[in-house]
Amino acid sequence: MEHLALSLSSYTHTCKVLSLKLMETLGWTSLLRCISMFLVFTSSSGKGSECEPLSSPQCFRRNNESTVYDCEWRMNTTGRSVIFELHFGDIDSFGNIRETHIQIIEEKLIKSRRVEFWVEAHMGGSVCKSNKTSGILNQIVKFEAPEDISVTWFQNHLNVTWKAAEKYPALAEVWFRIDETKPWEKRVKTTEFRPSKMAYHLAVENLQKHTSYQVKLRHRTMVTGNPLWSEWSPLIIVPAELEDKLEVNVTLIQLEGTRKVTLIWKPVDHAAAVPSVSYILRDTQTSEGCPCKEKEIHPTDKTEYTDYISYSPVNFSVIARNAAGSSPIAVVHIPAEPAPHLKPCDKKLEEAKRKETNNCLEWYKLQDGDLKLVARKTKRDRKLFRKSIKDYVGYIYFEHQCIDEKPKTVQMCLYYKKENVPKIAPQDLLAFNETHNSVTLSWKAIPEDDARGFLTHYNVCSVKINLEKEHIECHTAAASLSEYRLENLTPVTKYNFTVAGVTIAGEGPKATVTLKTQPLNLMKGWLILALVMAFLFIFLLMACSCIWKKMKKKILVPLPKPPILEFAPHQGKSVHQDMLEENEEVVDEVTLHKLCPKEGEDLEETTMSLNFDIKGTRADALSLSSTQQALRSSKEEEMTNMEQEEDALALLRYRKGLIFDMKTDEC
Repeated sequence: MEHLALSLSSYTHTCKVLSLKLMETLGWTSLLRCISMFLVFTSSSGKGSECEPLSSPQCFRRNNESTVYDCEWRMNTTGRSVIFELHFGDIDSFGNIRETHIQIIEEKLIKSRRVEFWVEAHMGGSVCKSNKTSGILNQIVKFEAPEDISVTWFQNHLNVTWKAAEKYPALAEVWFRIDETKPWEKRVKTTEFRPSKMAYHLAVENLQKHTSYQVKLRHRTMVTGNPLWSEWSPLIIVPAELEDKLEVNVTLIQLEGTRKVTLIWKPVDHAAAVPSVSYILRDTQTSEGCPCKEKEIHPTDKTEYTDYISYSPVNFSVIARNAAGSSPIAVVHIPAEPAPHLKPCDKKLEEAKRKETNNCLEWYKLQDGDLKLVARKTKRDRKLFRKSIKDYVGYIYFEHQCIDEKPKTVQMCLYYKKENVPKIAPQDLLAFNETHNSVTLSWKAIPEDDARGFLTHYNVCSVKINLEKEHIECHTAAASLSEYRLENLTPVTKYNFTVAGVTIAGEGPKATVTLKTQPLNLMKGWLILALVMAFLFIFLLMACSCIWKKMKKKILVPLPKPPILEFAPHQGKSVHQDMLEENEEVVDEVTLHKLCPKEGEDLEETTMSLNFDIKGTRADALSLSSTQQALRSSKEEEMTNMEQEEDALALLRYRKGLIFDMKTDEC
């Protein structure tokens, strides 16, 4: 068509030049002949321009094992009725094609040698041809665009996997970018063929796994000599890696026979949630709210999940999933409902086992501090039940019902198919904190596997071994205890202490420890006795003090007050007063004697005598005489009052005028 346009323009220019010359030389006849030829040429070239543009065809196989060739070309046929004809050299042609592609089996083609091929488009009365293409057909392979693409993160590498076109490695071209604002980056790599999955795999290294990407790719064969790139895959949105487990919080509400559980977790980051994220929940117990049914997966796009569970233990697993993979599994363990005083199962359970029931029966075995499911009994798994439940093994038995699509536990007990005495004795028996009359024993509980029955209690015994006749004393300790203190032991005595587990079948082996009690601490005893005696002494002293105070008032007479002498004031000090002040100590003793009246004598006639030891001068005698007179007058007034009380006469001793001593004499 380009050649046609060039010819037309050159021809037009030539005609213009010739027309000017002809008009000058030949005249109008030659000019008209030139114009007629130009119109014919332009009309014929206009018919060919109606089918433009038309691309050259491509013919190929989809893989090296295919026997069918696909040929395709491009042309805008919108609103037009176009018929195509495909030519392979001057020999083979395929006509009446109404699409821009066709499939041809290899038997109709020359495929092993080079051949030219082109396509013609017929539209109305016009025909246009594409450019010719040459090639060996069986060497041309073009894969389909990549399909079933999956992407996963591994560290900072993006692993890309898609459906393989053939059983050989291929060459892939991967384009990626963070978003529309960033330029494309490309990597060309050889893929790894995985026969087990019939897939191609490659890794794009050194990317940011916490960032989302846009990815597209194409591939081609590496086996033939003339491979063609496939079309581009659809644009793939690769989210960031879900690297961390979900943080799940559990809320548990206990109801009658059932429990309401609510799981809440944090949503993932925005980069990991594009274009979408979902959450998958599984549980180990229920399906549609009822136990003993087939388990189901609970997908949700929310961050909260509510369900009802029975009293038996349940595990919930929660994961987040996006286009690049899944997060690590977050397991939420909800233990069995606590039953501190679990009782043995009733004998009626044996009868219930033989009957058909729609209830769910579960047997759990205590293992590593938790319950492990051993068997479920329904109509379908009786055989499994008979194989799983063994003699002398303890199980926690649960029985559930399904009411309004909610599980309800109606029975929970400790089950033994058959019991026996414990297989072993309590382990690690120790004796400590011993005194002269007591000791503490501790031991490890007998494991469930070795108890071989419902452990009712422990027998704790003490045996004296230093007597000709053994003295045994036993006590009962609860099965839940692992420590017991023995009292009332004998000091400095050797004992054997034994502990044995007891079931309904009897007592098991005994664990033994030997210990000698300590001697009585005499120092400590004397100290206690001294403290007791001191307390008694203080108490008696206080009691005697109180009694003495009460008796003193009755036995002892109150001491009379000494008289206060008043002398008439003098204008000046006399010599004899000065001598009294200076020689006060000359009075050594003053003794007063009560004179007992004789028969027939009156008390009023009784006289008093004063004896003085006089030392000093005459002035001293005068001073003492005046003092004697004053004392006599005062004493006479007091004797008048004392006559009615019949008291004994007091012996008064006066020294330096300060101290009086009193003695009582009987008449």
